[in-house]
Order: sequence, then structure tokens, then C-alpha cells
Amino acid sequence: MLDINSKIYVAGHKGLVGSAIWNNLKQRGFHNLVGKSHKELDLTDALAVKEFFDKEKPQAVILAAAYVGGIMANLKYRADFIYRNLQIQQNVIGESFKHNVEKLLFLGSTCIYPKNANQPITEDELLTSPLEYTNEPYAIAKIAGLKMCESFALQYGCNYIAVMPTNLYGPNDNFHLENSHVLPSIIRKIYLAKCLQNSDWQSIRKDLKLRNVENINGESSEQDIISTLKHFGIQADKVTLWGSGKPMREFLWSEDMADASVHILLNVDFKDTYNPQEKEIRNCHINIGTGKELSIKELAEKIKKEIDYKGEISWDNTKPDGTMRKLTDVSKLHSLGWTHKIDIDEGIHKLYTWYINN
Repeated sequence: MLDINSKIYVAGHKGLVGSAIWNNLKQRGFHNLVGKSHKELDLTDALAVKEFFDKEKPQAVILAAAYVGGIMANLKYRADFIYRNLQIQQNVIGESFKHNVEKLLFLGSTCIYPKNANQPITEDELLTSPLEYTNEPYAIAKIAGLKMCESFALQYGCNYIAVMPTNLYGPNDNFHLENSHVLPSIIRKIYLAKCLQNSDWQSIRKDLKLRNVENINGESSEQDIISTLKHFGIQADKVTLWGSGKPMREFLWSEDMADASVHILLNVDFKDTYNPQEKEIRNCHINIGTGKELSIKELAEKIKKEIDYKGEISWDNTKPDGTMRKLTDVSKLHSLGWTHKIDIDEGIHKLYTWYINN
């Protein structure tokens, strides 16, 4: 049984979700937390992970570390996405088992579900038809992770639970123009377009100094900055976004995801995740989301309004849309005692505020 003195290892504690989980645990009074940056501990290094577990002996593990990115990155780095994530999961889950970790929470993604899954997507849609092509390698790695948790629990009685969050956004998000997820990417693009429109070069240079784009930074010439930003669809009078804008997406505030994760870690056991009457026990993972969706076009318009950008938003239909709809069924999550708190309008406002201040 975990209490505030339990040693909990949060893998990926500097990332979007991991940092939110770390803060959530702290707020609840947990003080014996362990976290290592990627420089301090490479989770793809099996020997390093073994030595870490030998030394720290955590009672609980939250595996929030992963190699992640958006559509473009998923297409471009297919081998990296499957190889690195499988290594991380193999090492952390394997050493958790060898060191008798009391409780493990594995964070996956709703991209594990088939491209044409029935909507809203229940946990039972897993492996019912082909995956979406762009993120297939990443999805297969995450499916392997959840099946590891399920299999260790069924064979050895381990209390390992896998949770599958929908699209996440929040503090410490990645705002890289090429490799980030859709919501932070749109925020940054529209913000930079507004700065161009207002000839606010001080803000543009400050932004690029903190997060350089390709070969340009805060010291680059105005001409080079304008040229490079245009390559990413960012102009003073227009922002061009990938795809048609028609895909529907569900978004979950990262601090809500953290609260759900800690709720499950403290209050839910593996035996609570399935019906014991079933002859075949599978799909014991838990969807984490809001159960609400909007189109990417609607999202972009909300962000445009929040930032007060006066230009146009256009769509590049030659670029992939990804899955057209991906709404989670969160009935299981609600039955286990947790519901989201932050809706999309409040979330966009909070994230834009965080971005401006950071």
C-alpha cells in the first residue's frame, strides 16, 4: 500500500506529463520522489537502468518517459519511434519486475487504436483492424508496453496498470515547429504571425532565442527570419496549417492527465480493470480523456481568437490529415472515480499564457 513516504520513481519527470505528475504527487504530500533527466539516465541503456534500480529500489514506478512527436516526426523517424520506445519499456518494466516494484503505471497513447475504430473508442477496439499509417511504429511500441503490463499482471500477479491518454497539452509542452503536437504548434505559429503583422521584432527575437527554428535564432537577420518562418507557413497576413482542418480531435490538459494518473496509482488495482467473468482477460488498459471533441479548424479559430490575430488561416490539403476522428470512450475511467476539470477554451487560455511567460 502506497503512502506519502513511499519511494516513487517518475520516469520522464521533466516532460509534459511527467512534470505534471511530479507536481501532483508533491501537492498530495509525497516527498520521496526520484527523477533522472535523460542526461543522467538513458532509459534505452539496459545496464544503466539496472544499476539505477539496484541503487534506488523504488516501491512504485510511473513510466511517463517516451520518444514522441507529431505527424511529421512520426513519418520521418519511423525506426526511432519503435526502437527507442520498445527499449525504454523493456528496460523499465523489466527491471520493475526484477526488483519487485509494488505498483507500476505505464502511460501510452490513444494512437494505439485502429484508424477506423468505432467512435467513441472503447478499450475493446484495440487490435480490431489496421492502425493509422503515419504513427504505426509508435503505436505498436505502445501496444507492446500495455501488453507487457497486462501479461506480467496475469502471469505473475504484478499490480501493473496501463493508461492511454488522448491528445495532451499543457505547461512544459514542446513548441517545436516541426516535431511538436498540433495544439502547441498552432499556438506558436499564430503567435509569431501576429508578431510579424505588428512588426514586433523584439518579441520575435525573444521567441527564437528561446526556441530556435532550423538555422535561425534571435540574432538572425529579418530577411532570414521571414524566409524561414514562411517555410513553416507563418506570414504576417496568413498562417498555413497542415491538412484540411477537418479531423476531429479530443484534447486533455496535462495537469488533468496527471491527476487522473495519480488517482489510478493510489486508488485502482489491476483487478479493478477487467470483468473477472470474461473467459479471456484482455484490454485491461484505461482510456484517459474528456469524451469531448472539436475539429482542428475549430481549434485553430479558437487559438486565433485567444491570440487576437487578424490574419487568415489557410489549409495545405497536400499534407496528411492523420486519423479523421479519435474520440475516447471514458466510461471505464468515470466508473473508477475520476472526471476531467479543464475544458478546451480554458486550456487554450492557460497554455497561451504559459507560453508567453516562458
